[in-house]
Amino acid sequence: MKYIPVGVDIAKHLMQVHFVDEHTGEVIDKQIKRDAFLEYFSNREPCLIGMEACGGSQYWARELEKLGHKVRLLQGKFVKAFVMGNKNDVMDARAIWMAVQQPAKAVAVKTEEQQAVLSLHKIRRQLVKFRTAQINALHGLFLEFGETVRKGRASLDKAMPEVIERLKEKLPPFLIYQIEDQSQRLSDLDVQIDGIEKQLAAWAKQNEACQRIMDIPGVGPLVATAAVAIMGDAGTFRSGREFAAYIGLVPKQTGTGGKVRLLGISKRGDAYLRTLFIHGARAATLLAKEPNPWVTELLKRRPTSVAVVGMANKIARTVWALVAHNRTYDKNHVSVRPF
Repeated sequence: MKYIPVGVDIAKHLMQVHFVDEHTGEVIDKQIKRDAFLEYFSNREPCLIGMEACGGSQYWARELEKLGHKVRLLQGKFVKAFVMGNKNDVMDARAIWMAVQQPAKAVAVKTEEQQAVLSLHKIRRQLVKFRTAQINALHGLFLEFGETVRKGRASLDKAMPEVIERLKEKLPPFLIYQIEDQSQRLSDLDVQIDGIEKQLAAWAKQNEACQRIMDIPGVGPLVATAAVAIMGDAGTFRSGREFAAYIGLVPKQTGTGGKVRLLGISKRGDAYLRTLFIHGARAATLLAKEPNPWVTELLKRRPTSVAVVGMANKIARTVWALVAHNRTYDKNHVSVRPF
């Protein structure tokens, strides 16, 4: 089936649409209100609709696919290369129209369930940031009055009662009350974070793909649920190498005249998932009782951080293989490149 390429720049209230009418050759630049957006595309022939992967794009992609259209969500960095002249809604839609016709890896369109799991991860990450900021604020407050506490949450919890007792002797009661209240907020944040982690673990137990990939050393409920949700349909990636490149776990390249030089990892794609893979790889590399022989040999000739990132790449490729081919983990499996 032939799809008509269309570029859409989405916003909260107004959508900018750009395409070329295949019958008349007319260049269409049309602004559509949010309420009439789906109605406009419900009366059109099947289109290849390109949109930047941003807030609301997953919702619109699902709704447009229900109407029979094909949707490609593009990364903002890829679209930026096609922006010509001044940056505005019209030029952005035109850039998306050009970008959607190029061969590039699109962001997977996720189901509502997958997006809900990712929302839990985002809430947890935000709560962890709040907790870290709260701990740092208490450290700074104590230091203002000559009390130093060692780094780490465990040290803070252990020293907190004694520090407060000493401060009661020289500080007014209203400040002591606030310090105790801030300390209680840390406990409340712990309860919220623990509750979200339990919900993610429960979802992982119900999801077949998560069950299989959690057998991989270094993959727990957090890594498994995030990987399955962000990956979306594993079939959109041709190989595990492509999935690892999608989340930025491959070397960045620079070169000219046929000479290519490899740099550090590209750090493209989802930074949160990449971080989880690296943390999991660090545990599998440095804390496992029986680490993978491959990474053990790598540690002999490469720095620890390089070996950990290499292990993260290997774990990401293994995760894709198990999900895409519906297999279970076998530590003795030897992959063979198809001819």
